[in-house]
Parts: sequence; structure tokens; C-alpha cells
Amino acid sequence: MIDIRKSQERGHFNHGWLDTYFTFSFADYYDPQHVHFRTLRVLNDDRVAPGEGFPTHPHRDMEIVTYVLEGALEHRDSMGTGSVIRPGDVQYMSAGSGVTHSEFNASKTEPVHLLQIWMFPEEKGLKPVYGQKNFSEDEKRGKLRLVASPDGRDGSVKIRQDNELYATLLSKGDAVKHELKSERHAYVQVARGSVKLNGKKLEEGDGAAISAEKSVELTGVDNAEVLLFDLA
Repeated sequence: MIDIRKSQERGHFNHGWLDTYFTFSFADYYDPQHVHFRTLRVLNDDRVAPGEGFPTHPHRDMEIVTYVLEGALEHRDSMGTGSVIRPGDVQYMSAGSGVTHSEFNASKTEPVHLLQIWMFPEEKGLKPVYGQKNFSEDEKRGKLRLVASPDGRDGSVKIRQDNELYATLLSKGDAVKHELKSERHAYVQVARGSVKLNGKKLEEGDGAAISAEKSVELTGVDNAEVLLFDLA
């Protein structure tokens, strides 16, 4: 079963400094049909204006992954971590027992476009953890690159949930396939371009919740960047 969530069906708010789309219920947006999917709780598509951002705020008991598509995002947190996240980087913060952080556009002239991802943790109250790794375009071009996993295999970022996150870049006609084990689910998010998912067309911003399928096959239609979640 493939349940497609079209881009324009998502929650949308434009605050001037922040133009954001919510796949799932978040902040002032509530949709009882789209609160979360399995252990995937938040999938926000954010564009932040130059020099703007999210001032210091708290989190706890959430696995947070940031995936930057364009521009640069500056991060600072109560663990003492400070970094700039750029395209190709996967940033991870396990909020655990509690952490505060801020995120600002690192540029005064260019916008930043990012995907903000939250997942429920396997266990609550753990010590907060930070991680960040870069994955080159070559690693993702025409293949599914594992970028986050519970065991950190193949150089992926290690997270505290039995989920796997893959990223791929697909030119027209490129195809990748991911086998789903029994009782596993998947979520696909098209960050850029367009693809076919098991024969169904998905455009930029579209997503799809996938259950009771043996595999997920993505075929490039128009230069695409896609995230694929294999979920508990």
C-alpha cells in the first residue's frame, strides 16, 4: 500500500523569515490523519531567510536529523557543539534527557533550504548526543546511500532508533531499489525534482507512506534528490 501525500496537501506557513511545509502535525498545524508515520514524527521542509533563524529553544527525547539542500545552517547547542551544516552534511542530535540549541542561516545574503526530521527514540532519558557527517554527491548518484542507521554501519550517522535513512540523487532514467523486510515500513520524500515510486509519479515536495510492500523502486524523471526511510 502506497499513500501519497502531495506537496500542496501539507501544512504551510509563511512567516516572512521562514517559509515552511509540515508533512505531519507540528506547532499550530494539526491534522489528525497526519500526526506521525510509524516512528517518523516530524518532516518539515524549511526555507529560512538570510540572517534569520530559530533562537535557542529546548528539546528532549527526540532523535533529530537535519539535511541541508541549499545554503548553510549554523548550529549551536548546550552540549558545547557549534557547526555549520551545508549540502551533503547529515547532522544528528539526540535530545535525550534534554538539550537546548539554536539554528540560524549562516549567510546574510542567501537563503537556506533544509529538511528537519524528528524520530521517536527507542529509549527515553538518555544522555544527549551530537553527530555530523558529510556524504558526497558521488556516493548518492544513482544509488541509495545509507546516511543514518541504528548501528552506524557503512560510515552512516548512528542514531538511537531502529530506522534507516537513505539519500539518493537520480538523473532521468536512473533507478534504485530497496527491499523491505517483513513488518518494515517506508517513507519517501522527494526533496527536489521528480521520480516514479513503484510506477507512481511523485513531484518535488511530495511524500509517500509505504506499508505491506516487498520493495521500493525509485526511477528518476527529472533530476531528483530523494530521502527514503526504512522504519520500524
